[in-house]
Amino acid sequence: MPRIPRPTATLAGNTPDEVEAQFYEALQRADLELMMAVWADDDEIVCVHPGGGRVVGMAAIRASFEAIFGNGAVPAQPEQVHRMQWLGGALHHLVERIEVPGDGGGMQSAWVLCTNVYVKTPQGWRMVAHHASPGSLQELPGPGEAPATLH
Repeated sequence: MPRIPRPTATLAGNTPDEVEAQFYEALQRADLELMMAVWADDDEIVCVHPGGGRVVGMAAIRASFEAIFGNGAVPAQPEQVHRMQWLGGALHHLVERIEVPGDGGGMQSAWVLCTNVYVKTPQGWRMVAHHASPGSLQELPGPGEAPATLH
């Protein structure tokens, strides 16, 4: 079995919010080592990129972000963050705003709906799941509003 490269970057701070901030910093800087440092060292970690399938395990997640970063940084800004925390675990659901080039040469916002899950490990808080789905501004309820549809 090939050796999985372990991250050389270290995390500053030790709360789910600080780990999440470093996740988005890694996206914005296309920093693969920092990105991998936020993840738990567990075979069952999972990442779902917008429109993609499940990516499971450290090696597969590393390869997916390496491919993404091959196209440059991802200018994702977390917004509307909602947090739930319990002993040893935390879940954040949020909206990512990503500025992308528009048809007329200017920038326009794209929206991604995300869920990030964190667990407290012997190394501190780490991400165990990131699930991102494409969204649109029309689908997003404002703060305090109920969604238009339920299932």
